[in-house]
Amino acid sequence: MKKSNLYTRTGDLGTTSLVGGQRVGKNSERLEAYGTVDELNATIGMLTSAPGLPADQRPVLIAIQHRLFDIGAYLATDSGPDAVTSCNGLGHEAIARLEHNIDLMDDALPPLNRFLLPGGTPLAATTHLARTVCRRAERRIVSLAAEAYVDPDVRRYVNRLSDYLFVLSRYINHKAGEPEIFWDKNC
Repeated sequence: MKKSNLYTRTGDLGTTSLVGGQRVGKNSERLEAYGTVDELNATIGMLTSAPGLPADQRPVLIAIQHRLFDIGAYLATDSGPDAVTSCNGLGHEAIARLEHNIDLMDDALPPLNRFLLPGGTPLAATTHLARTVCRRAERRIVSLAAEAYVDPDVRRYVNRLSDYLFVLSRYINHKAGEPEIFWDKNC
């Protein structure tokens, strides 16, 4: 059996096909949204394979990667008259799981009353990078939602995910005994 080609040449002129066949420019809001979600998923993949990741968070991150694939597939789907209006795998339960994990980690952390500099251990710094990619994905999704319907749970989930990644970065530093670096706004 012959393997299929990884290249189709159909995008050489700057367009690509959505799920459903509609062709859009590679600079479209839709492509920017799901492309940034893909970038976020790859960044989280770096976290799942990094040494020093607290063992209790690896399955959480892998579950997040599955939800991000759900979101990517939803955002990559044709938005015509028969468009899918809800994103499979999301909803109250997925958002509640993120909130539960945020609360569990936050309970182990000292209170925070100042801004933190991104950093600490290399893994915590990578987690901050994932958080910033997540915020960009959220902005791209909001831009898409200004021109086409987007399931509100997609925005909620990605917003909550950036909160999770912030707390995860603190949790990683805390578990490693790495002190937090607070912003010195007088410098």
